[in-house]
Amino acid sequence: MHNLKANFDKMLDICKQFRKEFTNERGNIPRRGVVPRFSDLEVIALSLTAEALSIDSENLLFVKLSTDYEDDYPHLISRRQYNDRRKYVFDLTESIRKRMASSLNEYENMYCVDSKPVEICRLSRSSRSKVGKEDYFKAPSKGYCASQNRYYYGYKLHAVCSIKGIVHSFDMSKASVHDINYLKDL
Repeated sequence: MHNLKANFDKMLDICKQFRKEFTNERGNIPRRGVVPRFSDLEVIALSLTAEALSIDSENLLFVKLSTDYEDDYPHLISRRQYNDRRKYVFDLTESIRKRMASSLNEYENMYCVDSKPVEICRLSRSSRSKVGKEDYFKAPSKGYCASQNRYYYGYKLHAVCSIKGIVHSFDMSKASVHDINYLKDL
């Protein structure tokens, strides 16, 4: 596995460049109460580092941190606190992620768009499905996947990335929305 601490330090430096108007000098979003020793920026950097290293299991991440990197993170928080704080700083994380992507894609003028079907249920059960039917604009629909040569019921995940492979944005739409029509909305 890669050196988690070195990647974390690099990611923390990058996060500090983009945080100026959102956090205080300690790297925390201003709020009442005790000032945490493991800052909000460190939570964001740890989350982005784990994501960049394809560590998708929090259990694996925290076992790795507590065994191999115990001395490198003296103020490490528990998994429960990590999850609570990640939810709290979600908007800031997305803002930093978008700023990082736009700075990496600064001179890009060509992007690739692709979509992937997200099937909720089989077509035979679509009439009985109650998922998302409250709002017409968010309701799933019937769509066609050309690569699998079949119809499905659900949503479509659209991803826009640069020629370098850096994800610019992603969004969900109804399954019936074609990629060209999605680009018009973009």
